[in-house]
Amino acid sequence: MTQSRKATIVAEIGCNHQGRFDLAKEMITVAKHFCKVQVVKFQKRHPRELLTPEEYQAPHPEPYHSYGPTYGQHREFLEFSVDQHRQLKEFCEQLGLIYSTSVWDMTSARQIVSLQPVMIKVPSACNLRFDLLGYLADEFAGELHVALGMTDREEEQSIVEFLVRRGVGRRVVLYACTSGYPVPFDQACLLEIKRLKDTYGGIVKDIGFSGHHLGIALDSVAYTLGAMYIERHFTLDRTSRGTDHAASLEPDGLRRVVRDMEAVSKALNYKEQDILAVELPERKKLKRMSVPAPLTVEAIPHAVNPRA
Repeated sequence: MTQSRKATIVAEIGCNHQGRFDLAKEMITVAKHFCKVQVVKFQKRHPRELLTPEEYQAPHPEPYHSYGPTYGQHREFLEFSVDQHRQLKEFCEQLGLIYSTSVWDMTSARQIVSLQPVMIKVPSACNLRFDLLGYLADEFAGELHVALGMTDREEEQSIVEFLVRRGVGRRVVLYACTSGYPVPFDQACLLEIKRLKDTYGGIVKDIGFSGHHLGIALDSVAYTLGAMYIERHFTLDRTSRGTDHAASLEPDGLRRVVRDMEAVSKALNYKEQDILAVELPERKKLKRMSVPAPLTVEAIPHAVNPRA
């Protein structure tokens, strides 16, 4: 049997490490050995550049989840230095994982490009930063993964056209995404995956799905619709302090996503012969024969032979 191309599963650790380098390494280890993902992803911000002075000094909108008295100090607390990111990348590579990071500003982009990872993500919040997109297109040789949450169709088209004009279309992965934490099922909008594939599949590398929904029911469906990268937020404890944990999967949930994706990739095929080997003993035991002359395929209107 020909097996379908497998999806790449991305465990987004993001800032769920709570600013603890030891916890980040523990999460990488669990994602690799227990969940068996292929990629882990972090986030990189330079809060003084990213935030306006007013945003930096404002209190966190949900004080319980804050790691500092102001939103800016909260963000600073959760940041790793570029050298720590270098160490995380090396640790991932030692385990046979791909390291990736989303970049939220120009300073972060320059720092992460210096590490030469396989892929860099542009989050939905920053996908209209054409200075950022242009810098990555010109200075980064790896894959550009771009999330399309909070983005209308005209903006989406302008992003893709910009990257194609810069000559990097075939290095781009576009992610269908609804930016909510968590997202109700009726707003996950999985058919956006098919729309993106139909619209841009011929000019970008791949289509992905960044899921912020609860549970694991939608991920295999996203894959069957054409998403070749499935990204899920990852945590060791969904009750931890921080706004992303509630929309994240704990280790057993992420393990099940990987398991189910493996099963679906094996099942997505046609029968290579009319009666498979597994059916032969059952046919011999159970099949009842009392039929008129068989119809040919040509005799059945609109019949389709997928193996033709």
